[in-house]
Amino acid sequence: MIELIDVWKSFVETGHRTVVAAGVNAVFPTGVSVGLLGRNGSGKTTMLRMIAGTMKPDSGQIKVAGTLSWPVGFAGSFHGELTGAQNTRFIARVYGVDTDELMAFVEEFADLGPQFHHPLRTYSSGMRSRLAFGVSMGIKFDTYIVDEVTSVGDTDFKVKAKKVFHERMKNSSAIVVSHSQNMLRDMCDAGAVLENGTFTYYDDIRDAITHHEWNLENIARRHGQVGWDDEGDW
Repeated sequence: MIELIDVWKSFVETGHRTVVAAGVNAVFPTGVSVGLLGRNGSGKTTMLRMIAGTMKPDSGQIKVAGTLSWPVGFAGSFHGELTGAQNTRFIARVYGVDTDELMAFVEEFADLGPQFHHPLRTYSSGMRSRLAFGVSMGIKFDTYIVDEVTSVGDTDFKVKAKKVFHERMKNSSAIVVSHSQNMLRDMCDAGAVLENGTFTYYDDIRDAITHHEWNLENIARRHGQVGWDDEGDW
């Protein structure tokens, strides 16, 4: 379970204050996959980083019960001069998991071929994300933080990514950010909408998507725009 208690977070840029969380109180239940929705710039990634502990709130508390992954697919902590295999081996040691098992899982899943044994600095962004997703899913956490990772790669990789995610969700929870509403319907049970610092939780992901679409409609009317595609993306 993850609990947010009176969490406040805002940024000031060019004299304008953007509020991400205005006294947010929320609970992400154990054993539930929650889709986090919000327009661009609403602070979804900032919220994930605060929950993951890589960014601090201005005030308030975030309590985490059980083990929590880093943002799945995030390759920022990898060392560019080490190979994909060496980075994988290092992370296995840090998290105390079987090195050989993680190496075998990641090599098969990421499907990088010989590039798995080449320095990370030679990887494309897509290859980095595939490696990062493989490492993340290769370690069993109580809660996974997922930020758009399954949008990376070809159709076969997306199918494989969803399959392994659903396998992990049999025994874990997740907080998922994606612009694809179809993906959120497929991956999540519950949902939450972040808008202007307020956080609204729904037990049914479909209700959260309806709320999010209503927000988008209002924004479109104010700017003289109409419609979105079938994924819910502009």
